[in-house]
Amino acid sequence: MKNLVLCCFAMLLSTSVLADGLSGISNFRQYDEHFSSSGQPTPEQLQKVADAGYDRVVYIAYSDHKNSLANEDRLVKKLGMEYLHIPVEWDQPTVSDFDLFVGAMQRGDSKKTLLHCQVNFRASAFALLYRVIHLGVPLSQAKKDMNSVWTPNKTWTNLILQVLAKNDIDANCDGCDWTPGEH
Repeated sequence: MKNLVLCCFAMLLSTSVLADGLSGISNFRQYDEHFSSSGQPTPEQLQKVADAGYDRVVYIAYSDHKNSLANEDRLVKKLGMEYLHIPVEWDQPTVSDFDLFVGAMQRGDSKKTLLHCQVNFRASAFALLYRVIHLGVPLSQAKKDMNSVWTPNKTWTNLILQVLAKNDIDANCDGCDWTPGEH
């Protein structure tokens, strides 16, 4: 029993150490040992992502965004990670965009993945949906995690509600106020 407690403590400690090493990335959120989201990492931060054992980086903003990292695909691949790019229009995200993301995630659901965009707005919304629909995380917890980054505007709230409904998930839960934010 003592060994089990020590093992669990070591696992929790290592997860928090990993999160601390990546906490400098804009709006970094580590949801579990395999899935995190953030804003745009720098080249040095991508090195830390690789050093933390990540297998895959998924980028869901446009590569020509003024704050995007030039040649991020090449850098990520050079660091030994898989790189996926799904450009999601800020003002017109679609269910199809989310479905492409899900398809990518399900190609290797045990791969340690960093999902990012520019500031973790798009990414935290996709993370909420993926975690609730595919990982069984309670909606209230996933929404609380997303709201620690932002409160989605009308466009993104509508997308979230549409995807939840498509998957027969009731959007009503304790703490689930879907009043859109201003972003």
